[in-house]
Amino acid sequence: MKNRKQLLETIIHGIFLVLGLITVGCVLIISIYLVISGIPAIREIGLVDFLFGKKWASTAAEPSYGILPFILTSVYGTAGAIVIGVPIGFMTAVYLAKLANPKVKSVVQGAVSLLAGIPSVVYGLVGMLTLVPAIRILFHVPDGASLLAAIIVLAVMILPSIINVSMTALEAVPKEYEDASLALGATPVETYFRVSVPAAKSGIAAAVVLGVGRAIGEAMAIMMVAGNAPNMPSLFQSVRFLTTAVSSEMSYAADGSLQKQALFSIALVLFLFIMLINATLNFFLKRSKEN
Repeated sequence: MKNRKQLLETIIHGIFLVLGLITVGCVLIISIYLVISGIPAIREIGLVDFLFGKKWASTAAEPSYGILPFILTSVYGTAGAIVIGVPIGFMTAVYLAKLANPKVKSVVQGAVSLLAGIPSVVYGLVGMLTLVPAIRILFHVPDGASLLAAIIVLAVMILPSIINVSMTALEAVPKEYEDASLALGATPVETYFRVSVPAAKSGIAAAVVLGVGRAIGEAMAIMMVAGNAPNMPSLFQSVRFLTTAVSSEMSYAADGSLQKQALFSIALVLFLFIMLINATLNFFLKRSKEN
């Protein structure tokens, strides 16, 4: 009987190991493919001209392949979405995990889950039909499809990830921590923000990482509300993100052309950009744990 249990545990351990290796292998395959497909265009265009060029005109008689507008737009758009979305998502998570009564919590949790299940194209459609005209009327601009519209849509789209993961982390904090704080005379709100939140900071940081990944990787909804024009980023001007630059031209780029190779190079830059952000956040998270 004991040998049978050990054999079963060994088999299960082997299955988990194989699945983990498959996951790592998929990441390696994607990385290698992007490097092989993206490097040729960077060599031909030049790294400096490609990364810091301000003009993208891939179908012109004399094509230009500068992606600096896409990089800056992605940075500004993601940063704006995080600035708006993280505080709202974090405060909502604290309210649901610690303050809301069960009925309100059940209703809001259902709404958040529904928000997470809405397809990206629906976000883009709603933004295009309501948000874009509202920005045009409110700010008296020629076209509401702009960086501001993209930031607002992204901020709404990252809310479910931030709320759900943060709420799970807060609910996992041992109740003894809060009881001890309350026994020492702290108010419930002080306890939640000075005891529960610091204890759950790793989970909250993971929620922010997920939100950043969702914001950087979104394409379809952004394409519908940002205008998709290769301009330098401006709050009320049509812009193009790294993701939308790839998705908007990949369908008609000729196989083997410099244009298609440059699109793979953009994908490589986007991949490295996401990896850099995740590595940076994980570094600071581990550093805070050690301290």
